Amino acid sequence: MHKPISPQAAFRPSGVFAFLRRNRGIAAAALAIWLLGSGLLGTWVWSTIRRETDALDREMRAAAVAQVHSFADQLERSLQQIDYIMLSLKHYWQETGHKLDLEEQVRSGLVPASSGLLLTIVDRNGKPVTSTMPLPRPAANIADRDYFREHQAHAAGELLISGPVPGLRTGTAKLILSRRLDAADGSFDGLVIIALDPAYLMASRNESLMLADDFLSVRKSDGQFIAARTRAHHGADLPMSDAYPKLRADHGVGLGRAEQFLDRKPRIVAWQKGREYPVIAMAGLSVQERIAAYAPRKEELLLIGASGSASLLLLCASGLGLALWRRRRAEFVAEVQDAYRIATEGAQERFYMLRPVFGPGGRIEDLIIEDGNRHAAEALGLERHALIGTRFSSHFQGTLPLLLPGYQLAAETGHVEDEVRLPGEDARTPQWLQRRIVLSGSGFAVTVRDVTAARMHEESLQRLANTDTLTGLPNRHWLTDYLPLAVERARGAGTRLAVIFVDLDDFKNLNDTLGHAAGDELLRAAAGRLKAMLRPGDNIARLGGDEFTMLLEPVAGVEEAGAVAGRIVATLQESFMIGDGHPHQVHASIGISLYPRDGSDGETLLKNADIAMYAAKAAGKGSYRFFTPELAERLVDRITRSANLKHAIEHRELVLYYQPRVCGKTGALTSFEALVRWMHPSRGLVGPDNFIPMAEETGLIVALGEQVIDLACAQLAQWREHGLPLLPVSVNASARQINEGGLSAALAAALQRHGVDAALLEVEITESATVAESRIATEEIAALQRLGVRLYVDDFGTGYSSLSQLRRLDLFGLKVDRSFTARLLHSDEDHELFRAIVSMAHAIGMQVVAEGVESREQLQSLIALDCDQMQGYFLGKPAPAEQMPALMEKAVPFTPG
Repeated sequence: MHKPISPQAAFRPSGVFAFLRRNRGIAAAALAIWLLGSGLLGTWVWSTIRRETDALDREMRAAAVAQVHSFADQLERSLQQIDYIMLSLKHYWQETGHKLDLEEQVRSGLVPASSGLLLTIVDRNGKPVTSTMPLPRPAANIADRDYFREHQAHAAGELLISGPVPGLRTGTAKLILSRRLDAADGSFDGLVIIALDPAYLMASRNESLMLADDFLSVRKSDGQFIAARTRAHHGADLPMSDAYPKLRADHGVGLGRAEQFLDRKPRIVAWQKGREYPVIAMAGLSVQERIAAYAPRKEELLLIGASGSASLLLLCASGLGLALWRRRRAEFVAEVQDAYRIATEGAQERFYMLRPVFGPGGRIEDLIIEDGNRHAAEALGLERHALIGTRFSSHFQGTLPLLLPGYQLAAETGHVEDEVRLPGEDARTPQWLQRRIVLSGSGFAVTVRDVTAARMHEESLQRLANTDTLTGLPNRHWLTDYLPLAVERARGAGTRLAVIFVDLDDFKNLNDTLGHAAGDELLRAAAGRLKAMLRPGDNIARLGGDEFTMLLEPVAGVEEAGAVAGRIVATLQESFMIGDGHPHQVHASIGISLYPRDGSDGETLLKNADIAMYAAKAAGKGSYRFFTPELAERLVDRITRSANLKHAIEHRELVLYYQPRVCGKTGALTSFEALVRWMHPSRGLVGPDNFIPMAEETGLIVALGEQVIDLACAQLAQWREHGLPLLPVSVNASARQINEGGLSAALAAALQRHGVDAALLEVEITESATVAESRIATEEIAALQRLGVRLYVDDFGTGYSSLSQLRRLDLFGLKVDRSFTARLLHSDEDHELFRAIVSMAHAIGMQVVAEGVESREQLQSLIALDCDQMQGYFLGKPAPAEQMPALMEKAVPFTPG
């Protein structure tokens, strides 16, 4: 049994340090190390600054693109609204035989009376006929205006944007929008004109994210300036000067030089040309302001470089401490040689004989290499003779604190076997060492084996098991192991822990539309943004699909966790440039649970955060919710009701009721709308309001919709077999059925299965489906039309479709929402609004069906408005199929096609 070393009895320091004076080469080496380390640190600092400024430039460009796209969309909508008014006035003017009084229209509320818009109609000679403001006497003739001559010479009828030019009344700059009026024979008959302040196009823009020198502006497609604004104010040529670049591409982003701006400040400028109108939206982000915001970070990096260099200098100076002359040299050398011969005979490991150097309190602070074998010298890149007499600190300068505890323990116990991990500086430096330290006389006999390869292989397998291959984040397996440990740490420290469950909304739609490669790209980008939001000590894992989990440890409470969730929602809403090169927005639904409030173990916390996430998704997506016990109860109820509905669909418990539609001119029965009901085994007949929203939310609406189509086709076939005069039956299709595709295939299969003519089936689609821009939705609508099925826009007026979109899709008709019918007799304004809808629909060749007719007065008014068809309780309530033959016997037989 070895006895512990007694620092007081062996190697008591004496003499003075004279190592530096006798070994000037070491001083030169230390200086070289300091110069090299300082140079590497400086290179890292400047490369980091360069990398981060490049990233700042990319962020500015992405932000400018997002800003201009948002502004361009708003500008397009503003011009569409104005153009809609002009088309309505043009139609009404021509329909009424030039009997339109715009002042009366303003007083009736049919034409906006905004001070920013001035509407005027002029005759074919350029003389104003009527206006939303009283005309001066005499009224100025505009026949010499360029836009008047342009419309007079060309019958294309396109919207022209002119100006800004001085207004005839105020003298201030006005933007002129005009459309040609045509006589019955197609000849030029005058203009409908809207004059507006150029700033009107900028008025409703949200500028909360703009810095002081940022700007938004709009120009005509030929580059002529229209309007601009910064956060502070509007300006005639603010802030871009006349050095306006010619923009050949429809959209883009680039650096605007200082000479292109009145304030001589460079900006990142993004532009987007209008899709339907000859305008260009521009956004400029101040380069100087954002670089100024980066200045503290740059100063921080420079300070890190200076501090690191000073610390390295101090470390090198410390390493040049003079070595003690050692007493009892000869006696120890003999002892070392005897032990060395015994220990190294035939050994393949590294072997050292070490003598400890003690510091204050008898603690070992360094080790002197008294001897070593060839393997030990080669591991340090030295010849054996150069190894002898050197200190551990000169070879293991940064890792000495990791090595000394084992020697201290061996000095106290006589024997230690362990594994120690050293941070390697390059691929040749071992990282895992297996040591056997034995007390030998006054020193240590040490054998060292490099086990790096085995440990690295083990760690590699562990990393593969715990890492998500797509994003590089920890995976579900890692989270399962880590979360219980995090809970135990929080319990021991008496702190709170937050589990944040993040789910990307509608990711499947993007994945199906753009492909899995684009979906993977989006997931990697989203993972990068989420990882960038981590605080020190926080963690994030990808559970799979589009689900991520963040752990905040510790967290102060609800307010801090909510603030982090809010930032997650905001950062994911910023556009992603993926796949097709266009920006795509992603929303996130987030659920939050807190330890110990919402659970005492990791599994419960994760489950409750998941429940809260589903509550956020059900509340409209793009938001976050904290877990409450009521949410769990609601989820159980929702799962139960969803299972019951799924059972009802699988066991065909759904039935159809039919509501008649009648012709507006003859009052004859024209068709039926099939309305689904649930014949519940115990509750009886259940209305659609009690299960359709849940079907939409859970995705069961697709299977439900297919069953409704099959039931309608089966009923038509049954009526045909009974010899009844058949009328078309319309079924409702949800936006999800259109966007996911497959509706046309299911409909075609049902028609073929029951032998029903496609002309006997009509499909009512929501307005949201008509504005869908995905390839799947567009192709699905086209496929339905190729089958010969008539398409109606359901609940028209409650969504965001435009006349240009409806005309592009070439739909058969639209069903005006019942809210418009209910207000039809309330006021002249409501009456005229309905008239405008009917007129515009007829102008683009669409039939009009009025929903919700519940009184004779409404019916008579709709007939007077030339509404094509009507539907409502006054004309017939929804009823079972067996009650329909009595109505059908009185109907005019339907001829397909």
